[in-house]
Amino acid sequence: MSVLEVEALHASAGTREVVRGVDLTVRSGEVHVVMGPNGSGKSTLAHALMGRPGTTVTSGSIRIDGKELVGLPAWRRAKAGLFLALQQPIEVPGVLLEAAMEEALSGPAGDAGGDPAGAAEIPAEIPARLREEAAAIGFDERFLARPLNVDLSGGERKRNEVVQLGVLRPKFAVLDEIDSGLDVDAVRAVARRIERATSEWGLGVVAVTHFHRLLRELRADTVHVLVDGRLVKSGGPELAEDLERTGYRAYGADEGDEGAA
Repeated sequence: MSVLEVEALHASAGTREVVRGVDLTVRSGEVHVVMGPNGSGKSTLAHALMGRPGTTVTSGSIRIDGKELVGLPAWRRAKAGLFLALQQPIEVPGVLLEAAMEEALSGPAGDAGGDPAGAAEIPAEIPARLREEAAAIGFDERFLARPLNVDLSGGERKRNEVVQLGVLRPKFAVLDEIDSGLDVDAVRAVARRIERATSEWGLGVVAVTHFHRLLRELRADTVHVLVDGRLVKSGGPELAEDLERTGYRAYGADEGDEGAA
């Protein structure tokens, strides 16, 4: 059993404070969904957790199993067991997906995230793992031989993120709008793969989304409403259904909250 603990987290994007005191505890096998209007700070929260450059934690704590992550570069957070699926995955010309996975899994045993046993042997299994994960979500196997995300559509890049998640098997995954850009069938396949991961290796999930449709396929233990950088309400899956009816204004969001964050 692993635990991701976020305590009194404040974070800025550029010079503007966006995350204003978030507390969140996620345990192995749990799915926490963060919902909120545009501009509420959802992506900034995800970036702060992973240590993405351009986002600065100004106070608070992020811990996995008691290990403090604030101040560590993104790659060390990944080695501690954290994974971020980006809202807009970028192309990485010249870097093959298989090579990226091999590099990510290299290192001393016990330092490879959620699958520490025999870490030195994992690279030999990467091609088979990639094919298995691609087949599980309907990701064209031809894309596995391309440089990372090169010439892929937005939806294909999202599925590529989930393929990487299945290969790396981290302790915790932060999924920043993993459902955007996917059609109904792809959302179902991706959500079911993530759902299986919560039992296969105890993956803990923080899924950021705008829409209730993801929760039709992915079982949520807790739903959180983020408005103006603060978690203003938490509850069960029924909270997402309430949001479908009431919108975010019932939780203090302005009608014009349409900016990016």
